Amino acid sequence: MVALATGLIATSSFGELDWSKLAVLAVLFWVCDSAPALLNVERARVSLSFAASLASVVLLGPAGAALLGLSAVVNGQRLFAPVKRLFNGAQFALCGYAAGTVFDVLGGDPPRPGQADWVEQVIVPFLGALVTFVGVNLLLMAGILLLSKQAAPRELVRESRQLSVGCLGYGMFGLLIAGLWQHVGTFAAVLVLLPLFIARWALEQTHAQQKAHAATLAALCQAVETKDYYTRGHSERVSRGSVMIAREIGMRPDRVEAIRYAGMLHDVGKLGVPTKVLQKAGKLTEEEFAAIQLHPMRGLEIVREIGFLDEALAGIMHHHERVNGTGYPMGLAGDEIPEFARVISVADAFDSMTSTRSYRPALSIDQAVEELRKCAGEHFDPVMVEAFLRALEREGWDPPDPVVPPDDDVAETTSQDHDDPSAPLRVAGGGARR
Repeated sequence: MVALATGLIATSSFGELDWSKLAVLAVLFWVCDSAPALLNVERARVSLSFAASLASVVLLGPAGAALLGLSAVVNGQRLFAPVKRLFNGAQFALCGYAAGTVFDVLGGDPPRPGQADWVEQVIVPFLGALVTFVGVNLLLMAGILLLSKQAAPRELVRESRQLSVGCLGYGMFGLLIAGLWQHVGTFAAVLVLLPLFIARWALEQTHAQQKAHAATLAALCQAVETKDYYTRGHSERVSRGSVMIAREIGMRPDRVEAIRYAGMLHDVGKLGVPTKVLQKAGKLTEEEFAAIQLHPMRGLEIVREIGFLDEALAGIMHHHERVNGTGYPMGLAGDEIPEFARVISVADAFDSMTSTRSYRPALSIDQAVEELRKCAGEHFDPVMVEAFLRALEREGWDPPDPVVPPDDDVAETTSQDHDDPSAPLRVAGGGARR
């Protein structure tokens, strides 16, 4: 890739290249590239140097943009290994050259004072160059991740959608730099640093907020799971299973994130149920069974003031409803049950069945799948069951290891589980309750 990028530059004309502009943009490029912005995508960062690169497309043309990009080989991110810096330099060079070519093909001209048609001569060509730059960048990144087997195609498609927003946003600063350059000259590079780093700060705040959200959810899950050692990790696995279903049925990324939260907190209402009821080995009394039936409502009471949960609240409240109307707490049926709840109920039941409990060993994956199919249309939404099974076949499932309670745990261990459709709750005087 480095040889290809160097070849593209070598075959281009440098006769009209403004080396003073290149030098200033190179300094801006290095400063920005040394402080990438974190995104809410695992392992992903967006370099602020996108702005300098796109400005060079307008001000310097394809050759200048490619040469500026190649300077990433010696950029400020010195923690990167030499091979990675070579790749980054070649990648920026190819992106810059491709974007510059598109800008020229679309009839783009550098902005000038008094220019009559900004839209046709500057904005439209710039937008074409911007989309080209981001598209080539993401394609090259996806290619290297696929070749190195660091990511699956489906994962890359999902993350690329989120990354493209940040890349396009920072790239628009390039038009700001190019426009200012005609009025204030090289000082434009200094002026743009403030809004660039404010944007970076805003992204960092969002990232920090997401981490705080995750820490809050983890603390709540840990509090729930201290009530029963046999359910350790259950919330996290239900969250994962819910996300598998959500992606399979094509939920938007923001709703997928919301259902991740809902899956983690679906049993938070257990904090309002006495431990002796959750861990009771014998039959439940009617009052104890009612306490368990109320735990979804308790959960809603606990987390309803957490603003970022939004639609997740409906999933927490109704994940024990059944499509035949025999569930709780409100006896909703069919499409009356919120979509989040129909998703979570499938993931919840599957993890319960494939986890070891004090009263039985874990069911095999095949046995749990058979039980889901048997209960589809009665307990579970058949659409969600089939979506989960498709995702399961593709992604697999790692059942948890058996949990061994600590030696000082003297609490009674339950012989039933309200999440397990294969083992109905036993209620005194009322037989088995599913």
